[in-house]
Amino acid sequence: MGFDTLGLSEAVLEAITESGYENPTPIQAQAIPLILEGRDVIGASQTGTGKTAAFALPALSKLTPMGKPQILVLEPTRELAHQVAEQFEKYGKHTGLKVALLFGGVGFGDQLKALQNGADIVVATPGRLVDHFYRATMRFNEVKILILDEVDRMLDMGFLP
Repeated sequence: MGFDTLGLSEAVLEAITESGYENPTPIQAQAIPLILEGRDVIGASQTGTGKTAAFALPALSKLTPMGKPQILVLEPTRELAHQVAEQFEKYGKHTGLKVALLFGGVGFGDQLKALQNGADIVVATPGRLVDHFYRATMRFNEVKILILDEVDRMLDMGFLP
């Protein structure tokens, strides 16, 4: 079964082909159709099995550019946030959707610009997201998809609800 049988958008399929992928991994084959249906998914799989693509590909396929955050991805560390933002950019390069990366330890300037320039996808660490919330620099009213990646690590690190 190829990616073209999963119901992904043409723009996302083009990026997948350019990336050299032909067939989905088991986690992708199971998760993608459910996410496209709008169902909630809890996925667990070994490192290197394509978990990021399992949630990024259908999320990108469901949206059109609005210039407001529609996808919010929470990551436990800035390194993971950076990696995931790069994957969203790679898979979404033909969609017109813009990505903003929010993490602590750096100034707000570039991150604020990314939000103001019409980010459709926000990949953030919890602490910096809370900072933007309290400063009212990010609105959540158009968020349609929430992805909690590596949530076990976030809880281990003390990001409690």
